[in-house]
Amino acid sequence: MICSIIKVMANITIYGADWCGFCHMARNYLDDKKISYKYLDVEEKPEYAKDAIDKSGQRGIPVIDIDGKIIVGFDRPKIDEALKIS
Repeated sequence: MICSIIKVMANITIYGADWCGFCHMARNYLDDKKISYKYLDVEEKPEYAKDAIDKSGQRGIPVIDIDGKIIVGFDRPKIDEALKIS
């Protein structure tokens, strides 16, 4: 049996909130793949919310920044594409 380990070297930031189900899904998805990221709670610090809006042009969360590629919401295919994983 051949096993492959995905090594992802990307700067990933998730802007989210504890009450947001899609934020939890995004975090769990990356956790399951053992991909590290920085999590910024937009309710904890207003400047995080402002940064997320400035980057995405929208008020929705999560906002996921993968090496400058902005993904709004938990969109698994877009996340995989940005991380170059299949």
